[in-house]
Amino acid sequence: MTTPLTTPGLTGVHHVSAISAHIGRTHDFYTRVLGLRPVIRTVNQDDTSMYHLFFGDGVGSPGSDMTVFDIRGAAREHRGNNSITRTNFRVSGDDTLDWWVQRFGELGVSHGRIASRGGRRVLDFDDSEGTPLALVDDGGAGVAFPWDESTVPPERQIRGLGYIEITVPVLAPTDRFLTEALGLRHDRTYPVTDAEQYTVHVYAIGDGGAHAEVHVIVRDDLPRARYGAGGVHHVALRVPEGERMEDWVERLDSGGYRNSGIVDRHYFTSAYVREPNHVLFELATDGPGFAVDGPLNGERLSLPPFLEPRRAEIEARLQPLTTIDATEQSVRVER
Repeated sequence: MTTPLTTPGLTGVHHVSAISAHIGRTHDFYTRVLGLRPVIRTVNQDDTSMYHLFFGDGVGSPGSDMTVFDIRGAAREHRGNNSITRTNFRVSGDDTLDWWVQRFGELGVSHGRIASRGGRRVLDFDDSEGTPLALVDDGGAGVAFPWDESTVPPERQIRGLGYIEITVPVLAPTDRFLTEALGLRHDRTYPVTDAEQYTVHVYAIGDGGAHAEVHVIVRDDLPRARYGAGGVHHVALRVPEGERMEDWVERLDSGGYRNSGIVDRHYFTSAYVREPNHVLFELATDGPGFAVDGPLNGERLSLPPFLEPRRAEIEARLQPLTTIDATEQSVRVER
């Protein structure tokens, strides 16, 4: 049995990491179409031949970052169970959702209609790789950090990540993991929109809210998903300042959940763990943050200190970032 929480616990979603087979096109989508800031350009620390790009708000704050792994030529994700099935971004106001409908239409972005889901207004859409995303109206709760150079007006900009949706075939083991190991609280349920015989269970992180929930869709009629382009590799939850990663690893160990142990990512400290239905979670600290090396620069290749001696080798192996615009009729090459 996992020991009771003796600290304030997790506070929300930290970041989400997706997979792209066309990283330049992905860079273009998140910066030009969504107006997010290119917070940092780095590499996958476990495979330095691939880019790892971070997109977020104006200051790269924890809870705003959509990150993307560069796996060129990757096959498309086979969608289904045991996976992260939608990532939500927060915006403020129904009129802002209307504004995004018009923008998506003008830019040819695949999207649905504004709808109500789980008690909030949402607008579903796909990125350039087909990754399922949504905008959710958070009512303007909390602070926002607009980016001055965004293609989107400040009042319409994405304010940060919203809740995460995962799909599993059976609830009980995931429920135990979320409540006993991570300290989340089962808050409410609602029916799956297009299959009302199935149920979505909402788990609040800390005080909850649009930025601090995990929505668990329980369906036993789907095949098991397989990672690929247009899919999400993992979701990270926020470990706030003052909490020790050692305590979280000990907590996972005591609950019998195999994990990575503490991993130093330079910009934050992490631990990785698969819940019993195989969805990969990361626990990540808020600090030290992306400004640890100085002012944010999303165009320069940033490397953690342990990789810096290999900079020339790493840069030589990286392919150019070829950015294809929304009409796929012009090409820009960036280094």
